[in-house]
Amino acid sequence: MADDDGLGLGRAHPARMYDYYLGGKDHYDADRQAAEAVEQAFPAVPLVARLNRAFMRQAVRRLAGEVGIRQFLDIGTGIPTEPNLHQVAQAVAPECRVVYADLDPVVLAHAQALLTSTPEGRTAFIHADVTEPDTILNAPELRETLDLSRPVALSLIALLHFIPDERGAYAIVDRLLSALPSGSALVITHLTGDVTPEPIRRAVEIYRANGISLLMRSKAEVGRFFTGLRLLEPGIELLHHWHPGLDDLPDGVSPAEVAEAGSGGWAAVGLKP
Repeated sequence: MADDDGLGLGRAHPARMYDYYLGGKDHYDADRQAAEAVEQAFPAVPLVARLNRAFMRQAVRRLAGEVGIRQFLDIGTGIPTEPNLHQVAQAVAPECRVVYADLDPVVLAHAQALLTSTPEGRTAFIHADVTEPDTILNAPELRETLDLSRPVALSLIALLHFIPDERGAYAIVDRLLSALPSGSALVITHLTGDVTPEPIRRAVEIYRANGISLLMRSKAEVGRFFTGLRLLEPGIELLHHWHPGLDDLPDGVSPAEVAEAGSGGWAAVGLKP
């Protein structure tokens, strides 16, 4: 299949593969084929995607509710999947403001779904590359929506495992956090092979064979992103230990299946002193 409208429909795309794992409809043959190969290598991957979403919801509810943060910057947004981050935050506090940022034209094509804010709050979308963080921090859409003198929660859900060290993953996070004031937060999930290395290694190879950079990081390597931050309980934990209710998972999923899926990724929230 030839590329269509610059969306690269003839090759697998990580946002569309993630949509496939979540049971969405915004994917094509190349995405399905790659995602099905990943699922053969690591059958728990659809549950990993759902646990990622569940962690996002819990983290946002805690930050908006317990911590009182009213501003969110979500980078690596992906194809909109309800509830989107702003819907979760604004359900706690309708005045919350959310800026989404993503480089992928696939996400840009669906960005209007991210802009349905409450009347009290506001949302915006930036088409920008996380590896050039100043293009996000200096974007008019961000400056018009967020007040960077007040705390902001920086959400990097399932993003940093696509950015290798040589492309400056740690420096990117440091730069973004440096622009945010005391009381801000960092929210991360990240692929790991610490517990189940072999199936995840095979999944990584499939992504790479489809031209998608993907890597695992250890708990210690993920911890480096939180240097100088105060971790919210339960700290850096496997995905299923952050997930309280499993309310969005299919009926009949066993605890063993949840544990296998949750062991594929680390999750954490840190607060900037």
